[in-house]
Amino acid sequence: MEQKKHWQSFGELNQSAAFNKDVKDEFNEELPIVEDESKSFLEAKAPRRDFLKYLGFSTAAAAAAASCEMPVKKAIPFANKPEDVVPGISKYYATTYVQDGDTVSILAKVRDGRPIKIEGNDLCPITKGGTSARVQASVLDLYDTSRLRFPTIDGKEVTFEAADKAVAAQMGGNIVLLTSTINSPSTKAVIAQFLAKYPGSKHVTYDAVSYSAMLLANEATYGVRGIPSYHFEKAKAIVSLGADFLGTWLNPVEFSRQYATGKKLDEKNPTMSKHIHFESVATLTGSNADEKYLHRPSETPAIAAALLSAVNGAGVSGIADAKLKHAETVDKSAPVIEGDVKVKKVDRQGFLSEVTAEHQLKHAETVDKSAPVITADVHVGESKRPALLAEIKAKGGDE
Repeated sequence: MEQKKHWQSFGELNQSAAFNKDVKDEFNEELPIVEDESKSFLEAKAPRRDFLKYLGFSTAAAAAAASCEMPVKKAIPFANKPEDVVPGISKYYATTYVQDGDTVSILAKVRDGRPIKIEGNDLCPITKGGTSARVQASVLDLYDTSRLRFPTIDGKEVTFEAADKAVAAQMGGNIVLLTSTINSPSTKAVIAQFLAKYPGSKHVTYDAVSYSAMLLANEATYGVRGIPSYHFEKAKAIVSLGADFLGTWLNPVEFSRQYATGKKLDEKNPTMSKHIHFESVATLTGSNADEKYLHRPSETPAIAAALLSAVNGAGVSGIADAKLKHAETVDKSAPVIEGDVKVKKVDRQGFLSEVTAEHQLKHAETVDKSAPVITADVHVGESKRPALLAEIKAKGGDE
């Protein structure tokens, strides 16, 4: 005690009788104990020490009763290790992302045989290493626990052989193979072999987002059934009518880099491009526009006609909204970029094609028709859809 320099109270310093009693009996309060044994254990009150004792016993008993054993995981080295595989070290493989018309050159980061990250390929002359949110999220599809792992018939698991036999048993007469747009040469070859084996069959493509109207409008205006490559980095002004070219339209990965180049000031580019955007719903492209104008979807054809009238010098007519009359002040040298929704809007596409043709955008630096990004066999399923629906109805089917 003489060597101790710190005390919690004078009682501890003086070693009083009250302090020694408290130290001897740490839990000096009297806890009530119910003597009525007719009550259950949960209803009865117990001393604190009994409570802790029962709690410790029940926890130990539960652990022993569960008999939970951790699974044994063994790290087994390669018996014959491949030269190019090092555990924990990532490798990169050049591949291509193809989904719903998007085609992007990418690098897949693979660790221990599992793709874990997607990056753009810097050697690609089109995207130059760029990617989109959809490309980045595509790696998650490989680890989707909800996807089917085996073929099913009526919700029951079957083998691939049984599924093939069930499909073959249902095929007869004229077979229609309905798919989305296919760009793969090998897949097209397989389809060609299938059609050759079953004469009278046909292949019909249908896309939820189709570029058929743009193809038809360009064919009627320029005589070329295709969609050209756009160069936004060379445009002085950009007028967009519902085309979300930074988000979903055509090739947003390529367009985003070009658009950013046109907005960057340097010695070679002393002026920024001006972007005027008309849209009926909020888009990523509209949020980046210098001037954005909202309109009803039903007003889109009228705005397209007004643009054509304005660049022809006839003024704007047919638009009641004073804000939308800004179409009259749009730079006539600007390429008009138009988004497509359905084939029924081919007249609207025709208006926009006329706008470009009237001002010789056919040979402008911002539009390269010699390098079409979309050929005649891509996203053109809309044109065959009415005939397919008529055939289904004729056979008693439903849309």
